[in-house]
Amino acid sequence: MQLSKTEEQIMELIWKKEKVFLKDLIECFTDPKPAATTIATLLKRMQDKGFVGYTLFGNSREYYPLVKKSDYFSKHVNGIIKDYFGDSALQFASFFTKTSNLTTSELEDLKKIIDKEIQRKTK
Repeated sequence: MQLSKTEEQIMELIWKKEKVFLKDLIECFTDPKPAATTIATLLKRMQDKGFVGYTLFGNSREYYPLVKKSDYFSKHVNGIIKDYFGDSALQFASFFTKTSNLTTSELEDLKKIIDKEIQRKTK
């Protein structure tokens, strides 16, 4: 299941804060701030999708993530690889390194990460 762009924006805030009340989420937005009912509706959708849960404190709900950020984005990136690169991580990596304007230093760092992963998988 995927989040809309607005839901992702709210989810980013929840991941960052770990636990947050509706009023605190609204405060994170710049003026003009969204209506509480709008954010509450989005939170309900996110809850229905299984992304957030809440703990009730009187009349207030403290929201928390049910999905880890790394898990969500891993699934999202894997979907992009499947849909746009023929399910080939190699084609994705080739495209990414050629089109992302990485510096020589960043490419060297990426190479080190790949070398470490190769070592880990060959053990």
